[in-house]
Amino acid sequence: MIHHLNCASFRPLATPHMVAHCLLVERDQGLLLVDTGFGSDDLADPRRLGQPFRSITRPVLDPHETAAQRVRALGHEPDDVTDIVLTHMDLDHAGGIGDFPKARVHVHAAELRAAQHPGMKERGRYVPGQWAHGPEWVPHPDGGDDWFGFGSVSALGDDVVLVPLPGHSRGHQGVAVARPGGGWLFHAGDSYFFSGDKQRPRECPRTLRVFQTALAQDNKVRLANLERVQELHAAHGDEVTVFCAHDASELAALQNP
Repeated sequence: MIHHLNCASFRPLATPHMVAHCLLVERDQGLLLVDTGFGSDDLADPRRLGQPFRSITRPVLDPHETAAQRVRALGHEPDDVTDIVLTHMDLDHAGGIGDFPKARVHVHAAELRAAQHPGMKERGRYVPGQWAHGPEWVPHPDGGDDWFGFGSVSALGDDVVLVPLPGHSRGHQGVAVARPGGGWLFHAGDSYFFSGDKQRPRECPRTLRVFQTALAQDNKVRLANLERVQELHAAHGDEVTVFCAHDASELAALQNP
């Protein structure tokens, strides 16, 4: 079973309400999370998120929205989560890993290098305190497989595929999860922020376009990968459900099909 969770809410000015769309996947091997939103330590000390980030995104910081609380609400315990897959390590995606200290944390190798040794432009996006507990990192280099035309993918078993989509951050990746009844869910992370972005032609509020450009580690690469996501949605939308991390309407549609 796959659960769609909101693990953080944002009320930025002049842009739509935003969420942190995470997945909880029930597997034979244990529970797997895709992204984690904010963690309990972020809510205990919001200052570590940085004043610029808080001023721009205006996070709600609701303790009921942490991934750990969402997991408990579904009848599980945080220790039941054996694996976490991060689309990337931005502070609003990796904040909750500290609430799952026994979980292996899967991340693209380039993203882990960026977070541990950030360049000048990258320093504001990572909060080392979020992984101060010393998680068991599982860094994934580019793989050798193909998934719907995306090369260099790697897999975690038959049901989870990691798809490199750099641009937003150095090692940003999408995460594909097989649906129990057939087909795939494709968590495209922050490759786009607004549902209209996956359409052709793009339909996105100007403020969000500016925001995405400003946040991109390499915007030219981000846009090239966004085109590939658009192609996936257009050509294989009947088999692959594409969604991003922050669009509230996509989350609502998948929570209430």
